[in-house]
Amino acid sequence: MYAVIRTGGKQYRVSANDLIKVEKLPAKAGEVIDLTEILALGDDKGATVGKPMVAGASVKAEVVDQRKDDKVLIFKRRRRKHHRRTRGHRQPLTVLRITEITAPDGRKMTAAEAKAAKPKAAKKKSKKAAAEAAAESKE
Repeated sequence: MYAVIRTGGKQYRVSANDLIKVEKLPAKAGEVIDLTEILALGDDKGATVGKPMVAGASVKAEVVDQRKDDKVLIFKRRRRKHHRRTRGHRQPLTVLRITEITAPDGRKMTAAEAKAAKPKAAKKKSKKAAAEAAAESKE
């Protein structure tokens, strides 16, 4: 199950157990917040799009960290005038871990269920094992 949420003037497509960086929210690390601006919900059966919000849906997220983003350098110059100016900016961010998505009909997807439902990737064979398997198939 996934949800499209809006926070900080931006939209994010999230699933349970996802880590996202959003604009700074007034919460401390470890707190659980409820995101109610749900624009759409979906799963393998289909999607529900709100008009403009999906009524009764909610997303719970745990605040992992409050930090600043990487520095963005702003460099301005005026040609032929020997005028240069450099400024830096670090945007404050809140890192969230999505813990639960609740649909209006009561269906829930928690982080533990999402972790269990995610299929594990098959291990790749080494070159040596692949060569041996190819040699055996030729015989």
